[in-house]
Amino acid sequence: MATTAARPNQGLTIGDLAERTGLAVSAIRFYETYGIVKPVRNAGGHRRYGRADIRRLSFALVAQRLGFSLTEIAGHLAPFPDHKALTSADWAGISEGFRARIDARIGELERLRDKLDGCIGCGCLSLERCALLNPDDRAAEKGAGPRYVIDAD
Repeated sequence: MATTAARPNQGLTIGDLAERTGLAVSAIRFYETYGIVKPVRNAGGHRRYGRADIRRLSFALVAQRLGFSLTEIAGHLAPFPDHKALTSADWAGISEGFRARIDARIGELERLRDKLDGCIGCGCLSLERCALLNPDDRAAEKGAGPRYVIDAD
């Protein structure tokens, strides 16, 4: 049971925040190392979080599921004050920054899905003919061996 109501002016404990977000206490401390949340310390040296940190952590969880790194997520949150709730306009700005990357990823996944359907359908998995792994045998132009692994581009 959260004890948040007993301390409205002292902030949330790390346990309260864990309960509200579904994260383990250790995970919250990990997010702190990236600057996604920045607790203040009370007179006893204990971490205290603001209610806005619930939303910051929830945002980080969703953004991670979309493939964004914690460094990227922290970078998007960095311009905003640490202990203040972001406005709707702030969140819209962050969303706009993510939108192009998400749209590009959706396009990549759709192309992969479409090519993979054809590859599974024919079953050849030929490195000379496969449009997915090596369209038009382009890897031969880069030399012998596993060029896609060696060159990584």
